[in-house]
Amino acid sequence: MTPAERRASFSMAAIFALRMLGLFLVLPVFALEAAKLPGGNDPALIGLAMGVYGLTQAVMQVPLGLASDRFGRKKIIVLGLVVFAVGSALAALAPTVQWLAVGRAVQGAGAVSAAVTALLADLTRDEVRTKGMALVGASIGLTFAISLMAAPPLAGAIGLSGLFWLTALLALAGIAVVLLWTPAEPARHADMPRGKLSDVWLHPKLWRLDLGVFVLHTVQMAMWGVVPALLVQAGVPKAEHWHVYLPAVGVSFLLLGGLFALERRGQLRLVLRGAVALLFVVQVALLVLAPRQPGVWALGIALFGFFVAFNILEASQPSLISRMAPAHARGAALGVYNTLQSLGLFAGGALGGLALKAWGPTGVFAATSALALVWLLLGWGQPVPAQAQQGDPSTPPPPAP
Repeated sequence: MTPAERRASFSMAAIFALRMLGLFLVLPVFALEAAKLPGGNDPALIGLAMGVYGLTQAVMQVPLGLASDRFGRKKIIVLGLVVFAVGSALAALAPTVQWLAVGRAVQGAGAVSAAVTALLADLTRDEVRTKGMALVGASIGLTFAISLMAAPPLAGAIGLSGLFWLTALLALAGIAVVLLWTPAEPARHADMPRGKLSDVWLHPKLWRLDLGVFVLHTVQMAMWGVVPALLVQAGVPKAEHWHVYLPAVGVSFLLLGGLFALERRGQLRLVLRGAVALLFVVQVALLVLAPRQPGVWALGIALFGFFVAFNILEASQPSLISRMAPAHARGAALGVYNTLQSLGLFAGGALGGLALKAWGPTGVFAATSALALVWLLLGWGQPVPAQAQQGDPSTPPPPAP
């Protein structure tokens, strides 16, 4: 990567990390702390306050992605982070769970994922873009691990309101990164056509990737409705679950170097198929293990396999979207992709809850296994750019900002 590409990749990863850290710090303690507010005796209302973020984010991803194609990436990223900070402040000041839900909804409306990933794509060459996306994925994984350790003591010290104020401050820090560190975005030509939803919706090269991110995050959310209980059954207290998560996440990141090597050798299609197949194998393994009260090592190995597949797909799929989408509609394409990601999070929570209530853990993993198998079959023919297949290094680097 050139110095400009490294700067772009690390600054985009920092923006994601600052935003996601605020979200992740709230999640482990949200239900317990929200129960202390008026209206907190209604589990459905608390669930709404927690989940409405994903719905408003899904609604706003495409409009903000389209807006970034038209008005510029940085302007939309700053606008989205301002909205996110305002929503965080509303949640911090919320006197009731109902107002907490309003704050969460406003938070979700600051959906900048499409604009951030589109800007990263604008500032990196095709052959190194997966590395940039992997840095973003690594930043998210790191903040998730940090939040698991930091959230309980922070909640005890500053409460849920304090966590939301901290989230607002982190969003403002993200704005500073955009304005002071992120390289200038490429100039947009006046005659460049404007991106439209019709350019990317059901695009023949993109729909499998959109399906994939929906399935991936549906499986992720459904799994996490069951995995914590399995760890408790295996003798790991809730406060020590990070002892299992952190090594599984950390070691899985070490394998991303193999992804870059195989991509350079033109084996990206094989890597994608292998990652989806691994996701399917992990779900089947958990389906078999769940009724047998698996031990810590069995669960740890299964989670390691999940994170390997998850990290590979999280790094490679948005990179492919940015490379195969029409250049003038890159923000729109990533908006559709991130919308389906958000809908997957919502669907996974709903599917996991319903399946767990009706059929127990076995039902959850039967559903996730079926989803992963559908993805494997439908995604088998996923097109991959010729450059990714041939490892063409001839594309010149972008100019320094």
